[in-house]
Amino acid sequence: MISVQREDFDAGAEIEQLGQADGDTGAVVSFTGVVRRGAPDDPLLSMTLEHYPGMTEKCLADIEAQARERWPLSDVLIIHRYGTLKPSDRIVLVVAAAQHRAAAFEAVQFLMDYLKTDAPFWKREVRHSGTVWVEAKSQDASARARWTAA
Repeated sequence: MISVQREDFDAGAEIEQLGQADGDTGAVVSFTGVVRRGAPDDPLLSMTLEHYPGMTEKCLADIEAQARERWPLSDVLIIHRYGTLKPSDRIVLVVAAAQHRAAAFEAVQFLMDYLKTDAPFWKREVRHSGTVWVEAKSQDASARARWTAA
């Protein structure tokens, strides 16, 4: 399931619901991303995430489909927020359920690596020093590249 939403989510409730999907699920692994406060000398006041409705959901569905092709997953959940968020607010929840833990752990890592590089979200940070658009990080591209290495 994929949800791109402005509203906050209850990670515990979402994980519990997904974990009860079927009797063969032996592992439910999750990742919750939150807004960081930033550097002490230039703290983050807020972050605004923008996206293109329709295109974003399609991209997330494609990423989910790739994960399902790689691992035997019983269920997947991706919730990604948009709008203006403050430090400590939840941004993203990725959950993978599988019969065995290795598949669930690897799938969550894969999903997050692809979300960070491929999902069409744009982030604008407001800091004490001013406003800046967040650029892609080379370590995100490196993390994603491990899934395509021969």
